[in-house]
Amino acid sequence: MSDFRVEKDSLGEVHVPADALWGAQTQRAVDNFPVSGQPLPSAFIKAVAQVKKAAAEANTSLGLLDNDRRDAIVDACDALIRGEHADQFPVDRYQTGSGTSTNMNVNEVIASIARRAGMEVHPNDHVNMSQSSNDVIPTSIHVSAVIGVKESLIPALTHLRGVIYEREALFSEQVKTGRTHLMDAMPVTLGQELRTWREQLVAAEARLEATADDLLAVPQGGTAVGTGVNAAPEFAEQFIRFLKKNTGYPFRSLEHKFVGQSAVDGPVALSSQLRGIGIVLTKIANDLRWMNSGPIHGLAEISLPALQPGSSIMPGKVNPVIPESVAMVGAQVIGLDSAVAIAGQSGNFQLNVMLPLVAGNLLDMVGLLGNAAGILADKAIKDFSVNTDNLNAGVGRNPVLVTALNPEIGYSLASDIAKEAYRTGRPVIDVAEERSGLSRTRLEQLMDPLKLTHGGLD
Repeated sequence: MSDFRVEKDSLGEVHVPADALWGAQTQRAVDNFPVSGQPLPSAFIKAVAQVKKAAAEANTSLGLLDNDRRDAIVDACDALIRGEHADQFPVDRYQTGSGTSTNMNVNEVIASIARRAGMEVHPNDHVNMSQSSNDVIPTSIHVSAVIGVKESLIPALTHLRGVIYEREALFSEQVKTGRTHLMDAMPVTLGQELRTWREQLVAAEARLEATADDLLAVPQGGTAVGTGVNAAPEFAEQFIRFLKKNTGYPFRSLEHKFVGQSAVDGPVALSSQLRGIGIVLTKIANDLRWMNSGPIHGLAEISLPALQPGSSIMPGKVNPVIPESVAMVGAQVIGLDSAVAIAGQSGNFQLNVMLPLVAGNLLDMVGLLGNAAGILADKAIKDFSVNTDNLNAGVGRNPVLVTALNPEIGYSLASDIAKEAYRTGRPVIDVAEERSGLSRTRLEQLMDPLKLTHGGLD
């Protein structure tokens, strides 16, 4: 047992790896929860460290913690926020529903770092002063989600929108056959299709940002059940002052802290918006796959960049691998959101008891969506080529163009013209010239594909 040291907690002795910064309570959690092998994301640990740092500063401002211990705790927290000691947080995300194991893991690591720097700091009495796992973990969910959305996901979505905008302008007059029910419909421009994607992203991003802003209200200071027991009445206000200063985000204190501890309605709402982003990305990915299909017996409207061989048996085959990857991300995000919704139902009286699942899933969703948006922009949309001849030929052969004649010749005759054009394979304008009574010049005006993408002539 030379590789271990003996630690004690309220339940007795525990063997802890000799070089570990964590203590007895963390080790018990490691032993108790060999479930997934997945600890909570590093971004969540950094958020807990932000909470601990602000709490130490608040406690000192209230005369509850001396300056030297505050400085030792703050220095340790800063190290964790920088990403140091990342291997010291081994607790599985499927743990106690309050996240107490992770809270104590962080408390113990901070205390150990402080002690190694020469300051005697206790994980409960000092690092966890004026706090409970029951307000630390919900607050850290809010902090980590806000930072993740604002600093990772939204910039990735903004980049994707920018790439789409550049290509949208390039193809503003490239006419193609529109499709409804996957069947030929009236013409649109490729630029209009791309703008649709961009507008979807604009709307989804606005909903996402508004929902993330709701998480700026945090329950820290509620302690065990929301009443603030063992915390000074001024603690929450002071905590917020330091959290805002340290993170740069306008966090605020929930007036009724019970609501942020007994329920996770805000994180559930954010999860649903992340699901919405996943759905938008999947729509874009599926459109790209259809447009790229072929190249002989598909739509073959565009050609996505050839990134890797597509088959282990069929030479020369190239597949739309980036849209496929993005579609899988969309499916996974929908599943993660469903789990968060179930977790949101698991508030029992004064505490939700699936907090670690909510924390992990939200950050997984943010990371997946940000990465997917990036590869969709840079490896699919940025450099796809347009098969112009194929698009133009398809538009010219489309009998649905006869729809533009409805106001002048009526639906029934237009339908007969379209059916004859389909049956004979003749250009619809030739059939219309024979049967409509309209001149060729008038037909060309009414059935001009580019004009029809803007509503046609009066």
